[in-house]
Amino acid sequence: MAEVFVRKDKTLSWVMGILAVVFVLAGSIFPQRMNQALQNALQFITGNFGWSFLLIVLGFVAFCLILAFSKYGNVKLGRPEDEPEYSTLSWFAMLFSAGMGIGLVFWSVAEPLSHYSKPPFGKPFSDEAIEIAMRYTFFHWGIHPWAIYGIVGLALAYFSFKKDLPMLISSTFQPILGDRIKGPIGKALDGLAVFATIFGVATSLGLGTMQINSGLKYLFNIPNSIWTNIGIVAIITILFTLSALSGIGRGIKILSNTNVALAVLLLIFMAFIGPTRFLVNLMTNTVGQYMQSFLSMSLNTDPVKQTGWVNSWTVFYWAWWIAWAPFVGGFIARISKGRTIREFVLGVLIAPVIFSFLWMGVFGGTALHLAGIQQQNIVPVVLKDIASGLFMVFHYYPFTGVLSGLALILIITFFVTSADSATFVVGMLLSHGNLEPAASTKVFWGVIQGAIAVVLLITGGLTALQTASIIAAFPFMFVMVLMAYSMIMDLRREKTEVY
Repeated sequence: MAEVFVRKDKTLSWVMGILAVVFVLAGSIFPQRMNQALQNALQFITGNFGWSFLLIVLGFVAFCLILAFSKYGNVKLGRPEDEPEYSTLSWFAMLFSAGMGIGLVFWSVAEPLSHYSKPPFGKPFSDEAIEIAMRYTFFHWGIHPWAIYGIVGLALAYFSFKKDLPMLISSTFQPILGDRIKGPIGKALDGLAVFATIFGVATSLGLGTMQINSGLKYLFNIPNSIWTNIGIVAIITILFTLSALSGIGRGIKILSNTNVALAVLLLIFMAFIGPTRFLVNLMTNTVGQYMQSFLSMSLNTDPVKQTGWVNSWTVFYWAWWIAWAPFVGGFIARISKGRTIREFVLGVLIAPVIFSFLWMGVFGGTALHLAGIQQQNIVPVVLKDIASGLFMVFHYYPFTGVLSGLALILIITFFVTSADSATFVVGMLLSHGNLEPAASTKVFWGVIQGAIAVVLLITGGLTALQTASIIAAFPFMFVMVLMAYSMIMDLRREKTEVY
């Protein structure tokens, strides 16, 4: 039993634990003041620095692609003899489940319909709005988020497996800080990563809880209330904590493979019973528009009209992915030993993006067909309860109950997989980079993440969840810029041997 409690960074664990508990207590006792404080911070960041999210994230995309096709692309993340620990299929399943899962299911119908009713430009509820809605949905779920994950994952895998340093954010600053990574500066960097992670994951837990609640109401008429949400968070927290305790090779790997199998089953079924020809044409057309407008969408700040659309959608998404980057990057680094930089980047940027496009194209395209072509009154219903979107689409097709039941199971398994991956990585960051963090650490932070999700749901629902992500992500974005610079410094300085 003593092994369960060893190798914990006591100082960092205590500091982050106290801060998290204070946040939970303050939000529980003063929910309105907490919500107002979050909104004030949000307005300051997006109003003054929204442009920085757009510019820097585009830079992350360029960095990943240039590095992959440079002379360093063949550098192995590990020793020359190291081979990948997991098969390519299991690797794809785990990184996709941890990186997109619950958000992809939550927004697959709600986002396209939101853009259709209020596009960034053009006439709402028009034929043009259908194409704009799908194009921006692809944009928000395409290459950019995976480039964000790739920056953190690459740096952690490189310095951990290539340089034999602990798998910590602070380790990636060794070329810049030297031995100071072991002191207060290093602890501050790791603490910032924990801060971003717990709020990014709490956002996803909140979204997942809202959608599970909508599914339970749709299938079993269980009331959609804050108490139901709290019960769902409690149950899911127990499940993902148990999964995290079982380790990557068992619980997380099995759940990830199950997620992908269920998702593919739903995807294929919907593609055939839905408006298949329309979906194929819409996806083909929209992918072309996405590629053609890539730079203009990436750098659109809406400087003249200032409608707030870019901050509400693109900046929120980039911030959400950045807040997820420490845990998703840490997790995919942990499962990527033995792969080359080129293999890592191409695997991370291509496979999950293709699946995301297929998922969003089929379910989002079906929703747009119902609203725009068939003129069904689905938009106001979904916008009133965003979490109900997927279930509303199933209502118009055969086997409604079966599809809704499978979707509910998929939401729960995605929910558990994302959260247990995050719990695992938070434990790793607070255990000197130990690749098998202590059980007590994983249990404590599993409970804390669930508690923060509840507080955010109580203080402001979806708005508070989005706000927390942006606030947590802003400082970590600049840490990521320095991580990329540090990795390039080391590759150049060491003249790394190419294997």
